[in-house]
Amino acid sequence: MKRELEYFFAALRFFTRLPVPAWVGHGQDQLNHAARYFPLIGILVGSIGAGVTELVALALPIGVAVLLGMAATILATGAFHEDGFADSCDGFGGGWDKAQVLTIMKDSRIGSYAALGVGLILLTKWSALAELDAGLGPPFLALALVAGHAVSRLASTVLIFFLDYVRDDDSSKSKPLAQRMAPHELALATLCGLAPCLLLPLAEVLAALAAVILCTLLAARYFVRRIGGYTGDCLGAAQQASEVAFYLGLLCSFT
Repeated sequence: MKRELEYFFAALRFFTRLPVPAWVGHGQDQLNHAARYFPLIGILVGSIGAGVTELVALALPIGVAVLLGMAATILATGAFHEDGFADSCDGFGGGWDKAQVLTIMKDSRIGSYAALGVGLILLTKWSALAELDAGLGPPFLALALVAGHAVSRLASTVLIFFLDYVRDDDSSKSKPLAQRMAPHELALATLCGLAPCLLLPLAEVLAALAAVILCTLLAARYFVRRIGGYTGDCLGAAQQASEVAFYLGLLCSFT
């Protein structure tokens, strides 16, 4: 049990900026097994966003509440996944071959593809969540936020399990995630990722999951075709795209 707690807190430290107990330490083995708790971290981050959204909605319009809820999740993660999405937009948008794509992704500067991509995906996310409040109501909006964050991180975990990590430099901050996951680790991640979906209406959540599966398959195919596998930035891009796909799937089911 203590070892599993260490793996969880290692995931919490790696994927968020939330505090971690000092006794956890910084073992490499912990990071190598942290991916199994990626969706559970999504539940925690989604709960933060849902809590802020519901609290602000008591006094301000839902559009403002959703925006501040999104800001809370970004603060909790340090824009970890949004940064990966931005780097992926620049890399795949500006690179012609694998070497160019990987080189551009490593560049910390924000290009036009990244600026446009992040702006558009955040606007789409905000619009979808605001519409979900109108379509499903406030309680389901909070549940959708938690489920969306969990399922989208499960999508990234699936990529870790099935695809090859393509960077070979030791400077990559995501290299600890490149370790091959065991089937039981993926099973635990799947359990955590899908658990919040049990609280949503069946028809709506099935449509949302179908959208996430399609998004994940398309992302995997694109990553393999362009660079032969995934990088940490690709995981961030897959998480952001799958989260939006989940919300859009919910919207499609009742519009």
